[in-house]
Amino acid sequence: MFNIKTIRGREQRTAWILLIPALLLLLFVFGYPIARAFWLSLFTQNLGTQLQPVFSGLDNFGRMAGDGRFWQSFWVTTVFTGSAVFLELLLGLGIALVLNQPFRGRGLVRTTAILPWALPTALIGLAWAWIFNDQFGVVNDILLRLGIINSGINWLGDPTLALMALIFADVWKTTPFISILLLAGLQSISADLYEAHALDGATPWQSFRQITLPLLIPQILIALLFRFAQSFGIFDLVAVMTGGGPGGATEVVSLYIYSTVMRYLDFGYGAALVVVTFLLLIVAVAIASLLLRKSRARTA
Repeated sequence: MFNIKTIRGREQRTAWILLIPALLLLLFVFGYPIARAFWLSLFTQNLGTQLQPVFSGLDNFGRMAGDGRFWQSFWVTTVFTGSAVFLELLLGLGIALVLNQPFRGRGLVRTTAILPWALPTALIGLAWAWIFNDQFGVVNDILLRLGIINSGINWLGDPTLALMALIFADVWKTTPFISILLLAGLQSISADLYEAHALDGATPWQSFRQITLPLLIPQILIALLFRFAQSFGIFDLVAVMTGGGPGGATEVVSLYIYSTVMRYLDFGYGAALVVVTFLLLIVAVAIASLLLRKSRARTA
């Protein structure tokens, strides 16, 4: 007779055998481009000045240390990511709490709330570019009608306002994504916990702080992980709305990499930029995974 360990061992081997085709496919689709980028980052190859690649070791990474434009784009990306993700988490949590309450027409409201996230980002960027247009935009028209301003504001022509407009557009589009993730977490919390807490005389705020928030931490970390990776690699929204302007004030890292490779044809340096960005994301994912593992261990 087989014991439990033997049966489990066979099941694990069978599972790995079934997973091998998928793992090989992932290795081909994702592993090769990543390895190719690492290899290309060790060469100097600029089709504008030099057709044949020349091995340069870590020179591209040393060049990056003194590249003011890269550090400017990195700072813009950090500010954009931090601001957008923070606002999306707050608004998403609020929306999830509302959608979790029983009310008439809740299904329709939930469906409508997810629509901004379902729309293509390039289309959203074009729409918000017109909304913030200094001559024909809806924002200026409303502010003029209310008497708040006397003349149209050039939202996308001012460095600070352009970045704020990008953050606002991204928050509008992706907040529903976080709200859906958090709503799934809220629905997994048993109502008996709230009833028992209410019998002990707890207020709704105390129930939120002592029950909802601690049990929702794993979903919050997952949402933050997804949104950090997406926001740090944002490209299409910025490319459509501002193109990185004015004067590079909204140029994010992904847009700078695109310009380096496609406009200046500097493939070696562009690959080095990709490698550094990839490593930063890996570190962020590792930290978030560690926090998620610890939070699950505490709630287990």
